[in-house]
Amino acid sequence: MLDIGQFAPDFTLTNQYGEEVQLSEHRGRPVVVVFYPFAFSSVCTGEMCQLQDMLEEVQEVDALLLAISTDTTHVLKAFANVESLEFDLLSDFWPHGQVAESYGVLDPEKGVPSRTTFLIDGDGIILDRFTSAELGIPRTVDSYREALSKLAEQRA
Repeated sequence: MLDIGQFAPDFTLTNQYGEEVQLSEHRGRPVVVVFYPFAFSSVCTGEMCQLQDMLEEVQEVDALLLAISTDTTHVLKAFANVESLEFDLLSDFWPHGQVAESYGVLDPEKGVPSRTTFLIDGDGIILDRFTSAELGIPRTVDSYREALSKLAEQRA
């Protein structure tokens, strides 16, 4: 898994609307990259809805929120519509899990990423990283708030 202080690997993935999103196109602003296993699963649904509720806090520090799973874009579009998610859900479906693997968070046996979040600063450096202890355990709101406060301190 990538460490704090390392350069975040660039990627280009397709969002739920079929649009390509490239990490490096957002240099100059921080990006919160959230890996999650499955759209529509109970824990992932709870986490994504929690992030939707926190979207204003993310935007207050001028950060971009990108959530990545190995689901197809069609599944992600349905998920975003059902849950009213207003941020990019990116498909790491094919080549299967390539971006998750480059970040060191792909579980090769299950074919899904672990619940890991990377906070990347405007220069492309990993400022913070946190993960849940187990696949079925969600990340906490406090973990996100702590990471965002580090970002706010860096920008001050």
